[in-house]
Amino acid sequence: MKLTFLGTGTSTGVPSIGCECETCTSDDPRDKRLRVSVIIEHAGRTILVDTSSDFRQQALRFGLKSLDAVLITHCHADHIFGLDDIRPLNFRFGALGVHANERAWVDIKRIFKYIFEPSHFGGGLPQVIPYTVYHRAPFCIGPELVITPLEVIHGRLPVMAYRFNDFAYLTDLSDIPAETIDSLQDLDVLVLDCLRFREHPTHLWVDRALEYIAQIKPRRTFFTHIAHDIKHGRDSARLPPGVEFAYDGLVVE
Repeated sequence: MKLTFLGTGTSTGVPSIGCECETCTSDDPRDKRLRVSVIIEHAGRTILVDTSSDFRQQALRFGLKSLDAVLITHCHADHIFGLDDIRPLNFRFGALGVHANERAWVDIKRIFKYIFEPSHFGGGLPQVIPYTVYHRAPFCIGPELVITPLEVIHGRLPVMAYRFNDFAYLTDLSDIPAETIDSLQDLDVLVLDCLRFREHPTHLWVDRALEYIAQIKPRRTFFTHIAHDIKHGRDSARLPPGVEFAYDGLVVE
């Protein structure tokens, strides 16, 4: 399995507009963070998690040629506003399966009403095959990739995390329910939301994230959804062995 981080930044991206902090003015490319999204490649299949508001730029940088499915964690703007940019893939390959929970589908169909209730003439529309995912109800994409949706809590909002065989991706969360922790055992790689060192009401921060890592016990962990409070070169040394800040373009095999 191959994991590529397309974006690792919080909802504003890093640098943040108008900010002149040490991270936002950094020359280190690891401090340039597009909105959060990942690509998973396995056994000839390519899966995208979240069509971030930077998806077009990310897809061009990655060299994306095709997709087998899109998984949506939740319907906040930074995770969904790039959905329209799947159209070039539709032009070549037809409709694309998009997987989300019931709550997210309500908002997706409201925000992108023109996709599901087309009323205009002319122009291309994204072609979406909607699939609803459910907590702890696994499905397969291809014969070798088992995907298990797992519910986590983002403030008060239920958000979908996804386990892919022995890898799991959890972004935008403040709480991991006990039964989800049970479903996250025996991981090789965990990608986990971690906004900053200071506490936050709707995201994990470093100390709280490390508490969950101690319960899940993955072999490796990469933090994502990182704010400009974190400067990669300065702050990486503050993490324990086996835990790293991810960065845009990072590839994990």
